Amino acid sequence: MKKAAIILILLIIVSSCSTYTITPEQFKAQFMAAEPGMDTVKVNNPLLRFSKITYSANRLKKITVLDKQGLITYLDNSPSLEMRVTQKNGKKRIMYFDTVELRNDTLYGSGSRFVGMQRKVPFDSIVKIEIQEGGKNYHYQN
Repeated sequence: MKKAAIILILLIIVSSCSTYTITPEQFKAQFMAAEPGMDTVKVNNPLLRFSKITYSANRLKKITVLDKQGLITYLDNSPSLEMRVTQKNGKKRIMYFDTVELRNDTLYGSGSRFVGMQRKVPFDSIVKIEIQEGGKNYHYQN
C-alpha cells in the first residue's frame, strides 16, 4: 500500500512539471526583441522565511514556446521558471530563466539563487532549449 502511494505521488510530481521547447533561433529572436538590460529584483528565500535574495533579472515579460503536442504556448517570466540548454557536445546547463542574458553571442545565466554560479554557453553551441516551471517556491518581492 505504501509503495503504491509513493509511486502515485511521484507520478503526480513528474507529470505536473510541463516541459516546453524553443529553437535557439526563436529564443534569440524573442530575446533580442525584448527591452535590453537587466533589473535588480528581490525574491523570497524559501530557506529563511524573512530574508530576501537580490539578483539581476532580464526584462523579458513572456516567452513563446511549444508544448509537447507542438502547440504554441506563452509563459510568463518568473523566478521559478527554469531553462535547460543542450549543447552540441551533449552537455546540459540548467539556469533560472529570469537570470538569462545574451551578450556577444554568449548566453549567461545563473544556476543557483544561493551561490553565484554564473554559467556561460556559446550560443552557436546550443542545439536545444527546454523551459519548465520548476515548481520552486520563489516569488518576486517588493
